[in-house]
Amino acid sequence: MDLTTLRPARAAVAAAFFAQGFVYITLTTRLPRFQKLWDLDEVTLSLLLLMMVLLAGLGSVVTEPAARRLGSATTLRVGLVLAGVAMPVVVLAPTAGVFVGALATYGIALGVIDAASNMQAVAIEHRYGRPVLPSTHGYWTLGGVLAAAVALLTGGLPPGTGAIAAVVPLAVAFAPFLARVVPDGTTADAAMRPGAAHPATDAAPATDAKPATAIATTTDDATGPASAGVPWRPILLVGLGLMVFYTVDTAATSWGPTYLVRSFDLPLGLVALATFPYLVATMIARLSGDRLVMRFGVVPVLRAGAVVAFAALVTVVAAPSWPVAVAGFTALGAGMAVVAPLSFSAAARIAGGGRDRVDAVIARFNQFNYAGALVGSVVTGLVGADSLRVGFALPAVLVLALLPLARAFASTPRS
Repeated sequence: MDLTTLRPARAAVAAAFFAQGFVYITLTTRLPRFQKLWDLDEVTLSLLLLMMVLLAGLGSVVTEPAARRLGSATTLRVGLVLAGVAMPVVVLAPTAGVFVGALATYGIALGVIDAASNMQAVAIEHRYGRPVLPSTHGYWTLGGVLAAAVALLTGGLPPGTGAIAAVVPLAVAFAPFLARVVPDGTTADAAMRPGAAHPATDAAPATDAKPATAIATTTDDATGPASAGVPWRPILLVGLGLMVFYTVDTAATSWGPTYLVRSFDLPLGLVALATFPYLVATMIARLSGDRLVMRFGVVPVLRAGAVVAFAALVTVVAAPSWPVAVAGFTALGAGMAVVAPLSFSAAARIAGGGRDRVDAVIARFNQFNYAGALVGSVVTGLVGADSLRVGFALPAVLVLALLPLARAFASTPRS
């Protein structure tokens, strides 16, 4: 298939990741403001984050049957619209009850968008026949970078200005997302048939970064549930790696701004400094991640990143001043950047089978996202209720688990 038939779909999926990152970081950079506005302590804020994480998990679960019935593109649009509606209500809520309700609605949308956008991204990677998820996830980070930049530039303006972020997911919701029929009239499943030719320009990946196994034309519903026969053990090991990533990532994005304010008395207008450099480093690493994986392989890239991330978190915990802490967060972003996209890519490759099987696996695999978010955003806050330095020591220890888990990312695809 000509690459030109995939580019519009890839651009649309990148836009969905961008919108998700933009909205999420717009909210997390305002957590200290919400905490002050509604007089929330660390424990109460942790419980609200717990609610959001659990509802995001519910949203991801609902995405599996919704995608099977409506298609992942339509389901993704629904999630984007839901996020676009919830976002301004969270920011402009007149009462604490409305604030909590809007945050709950956003939690469900978060799960739907996460699962459906990764379904779309995995399908595109299968059709390219080479790694593209790292750069695709890079657009999530690009959205976050711009959101953090906007937060820095508008730090002196009324908090309600953040409601403008709702425009982004609402606009992206009408993008031409990947459909069941591609422009040349071939069904998407047929385009992904085993043995289908890949573009001649595709570069060969490294030994342990095998191209994604093509998705078969038939779905698993013909013989049983879509997830029947899935090799869950190797997928579980990859899922633990994804859980470690989101533990670290949500700890940094959710508690980084509060850490700078509480530990170093940084002005509220500058709290995005915890998030902005972290996201810039993540974005650069992800946008170059496709080539890094193809050149060095999955395992070396993951292990090197884990070492960098551990050193970065030690720097954050021991930082004597906020510039040192910001430097630690920056290095952390570079070290952890490609773990999430490589996790989804590996899970889809190991699962094999038809499109329905892969969508089902991605929806369930996405639950590791929220297990990690639970530890990163909630447990970090509870453990660090007295001192967030102690809270950040938890992900510093967990990140070392990526060293032995990295090998699972190169598991042989299921035939």
